[in-house]
Amino acid sequence: MRGYAPHTSTVPVLRPEAAATLAHGAVIPAHPLALTADRTLDERRQRALTRYYLDAGAGGLAIGVHTTQFEIREPEHALFEPVLALAAEEMDARADASVVRIAGVTGDTGQAVAEAELARSLGYDAVLVSPRVAGADDQTLLDRARAVGEVLPIVGFYLQTAIGGPVLDRDFWREFAAIPSVVAVKAAPFDRYRTLELVRGVAASGRADEIALYTGNDDAIVADLLSEFHVESPAGPRALRFVGGLLGQWAVGTKAAVDLLARARTAMDGDALAYRELGLLASDMVDVNQAVFDPGNDFHGVIAGVHELLRQQGLLEGTWCLDPAEGLSPGQADEIRRVRLAYPDLNDDAFIAENLEAWLA
Repeated sequence: MRGYAPHTSTVPVLRPEAAATLAHGAVIPAHPLALTADRTLDERRQRALTRYYLDAGAGGLAIGVHTTQFEIREPEHALFEPVLALAAEEMDARADASVVRIAGVTGDTGQAVAEAELARSLGYDAVLVSPRVAGADDQTLLDRARAVGEVLPIVGFYLQTAIGGPVLDRDFWREFAAIPSVVAVKAAPFDRYRTLELVRGVAASGRADEIALYTGNDDAIVADLLSEFHVESPAGPRALRFVGGLLGQWAVGTKAAVDLLARARTAMDGDALAYRELGLLASDMVDVNQAVFDPGNDFHGVIAGVHELLRQQGLLEGTWCLDPAEGLSPGQADEIRRVRLAYPDLNDDAFIAENLEAWLA
């Protein structure tokens, strides 16, 4: 990939339809990678996954992110561009301008900018900027974000430390949110205190009205969507909320997730019954997540767990990852089967069975 060469000082903006979706709030699955048994791209099933998410009502897709496997960028795989291109083709075929197209970018400034330029050439709306950069301090991450933000609008990302994310304090998020091209932030530290620090930082930037907050806390989805954060801003006290989710957990049960987000909106608008129902559902969601994400084994099976649930439903053929060392933990497949059958309202078995043949065609 070519290195970074600044070419414009213009702040990139979202398409109006994408901006409206992002601000209103949407279900945005973190798109997995479909592989064959010899760990090469399974294009047929990769397309089927994208079709599933779009038919399920997802308001956007995030491609090239952690769930897609960071290894797609390695020269021996060279899958970053093909995977982004396949998803773009499927979204083009759908011709729904409201779907937000987000590409993950990673690496140092040169690599991240080059990846953003590629995403722009493929018609993506924004980039999710991974904070996992070896040896980078806060200032380096901020300078990198500013450079990437000259190419496409950016979505911030607080990645949990268990899979390599740094600890980022309120001051960092204040400075990050002040970058004019930041349009959203995904909070995924899997930590209530750090999530609150992120929200406070966004509020302190003075740009809270321009930045959509998305939960990435897969272990606290319902809690985030039902929370109101009372924080200080330069204009005085503010109440901020998460408007949607950009989640690996929503790569499974996506249609159910669309319903969950709609009910969360109803609950936060004052529907006491919806609020109570979601409160009762919250622990069920955590049970599903612990099976899929494998926290008992330090998230070793997190990506393979997503694959396994999709495999049980027929969308994927296997749980293969690009890194042969990544796979299911002992007993994880049985746990995933248990929660899939125990909580039918949180998975899409019937919906998938009805449409699978068409998606694979």
